[in-house]
Amino acid sequence: MTQDDELGSGAGRAAGPEHGGRPEDEPGSGVMVAFGRQLKLLRIRAGMDRTEFGNRVGYAAQSVASFEQGRRIPQPGFIDQADPVLDAGGLLLAMKEEVARAQYPAFFRDAARLEAKAVALCVYALYAVPGLLQTADYARAGFRMERPLLDDEAVEQGVSARLARQEVYDRRPAPLLSFILDEGVLRRPIGGKAVLRAQLEQIIRIGEKRNVEIQVMPFDREDHAALGGPFTLIDTVKGQRIAYAEVQGESRLYTARTMVRDLEARYGIIRSQALTPRESLEFIRKLLGEL
Repeated sequence: MTQDDELGSGAGRAAGPEHGGRPEDEPGSGVMVAFGRQLKLLRIRAGMDRTEFGNRVGYAAQSVASFEQGRRIPQPGFIDQADPVLDAGGLLLAMKEEVARAQYPAFFRDAARLEAKAVALCVYALYAVPGLLQTADYARAGFRMERPLLDDEAVEQGVSARLARQEVYDRRPAPLLSFILDEGVLRRPIGGKAVLRAQLEQIIRIGEKRNVEIQVMPFDREDHAALGGPFTLIDTVKGQRIAYAEVQGESRLYTARTMVRDLEARYGIIRSQALTPRESLEFIRKLLGEL
C-alpha cells in the first residue's frame, strides 16, 4: 500500500483497539498533559483561581481542573475563550488542532482529518448508523455498550467528538455526501425504541439536504455486492480518492489504486441495487410508523 502527503504518520496501519494505539495523544498523557500544564501556568500567571477562570469562560472549576491535569479533552470553544481571557497571545490556539485530534480514538484520527476536509464522502453502513448521521442519544447508547466498559467521562467525550464531526454539514462549499444503509441498521433498536425513532427522524432530516443522498439496502434483495463489511470512500481536495475500513477497533486507510478501485466498484454496484434516495426516505418514514 502506498501513501502520500495527505495521510500523515501512521496512516493506513492498524492502530490497535479503541482508546489505544497512540497513548501519547490520549487523555492523561502526551499532548493533553502538555496543554494542561500550559493552561495552568497561564492561569496562575493571570492571577486567577480555577473558580474565577471557570466563571469567565463558562466552565465549572472541576472541568478546568480536568483540563489542567490532562484527564479531559477540552472542546475548541473552550480554547477559543481561554486564550484571550488568559492573555495567552495565541499559545493555546496554536495547540488547538492537536487537541482536537486527540478527541478521536487513535485508529480513527487520520481518517477524521481527511473526512473533515473531504469534497465528497461515500459511506456504506452494515451494522450501525454512521457517526455522521447519529443523534447524541444514539451515539451515547453505542458508547455505553462498549466492552471493556468506558467510564461516564469517556462516554461523554466520545459523544462530543462524534457530534463534532457533523460540522461537515455546515461547510461551504458543501461536500457531496452519499450513504447506503443496510435495512438492519434502521431496525436495530440501539438505545431503545424512543432513541431509534429520534434517530430515524434525524436521518430523514439530513437526507432532505440537497448535498446528501441516503439509500437503503433492503433485506429482500437477492443480490448484495458488499457483504464483506462497511467502508467509506473519501475524495480529497487534491483529487485523490482514499478508502477507509475498520473492524473491531482496527482500521486501514487505502490509497493503492487496486484496492480503492475494488471498493469503488462495490459501492457503485450496491448503489444500483439499493432503493433510490426518494424510495429510501419513504421506506424510513414507513419504519417510523411501525415504531
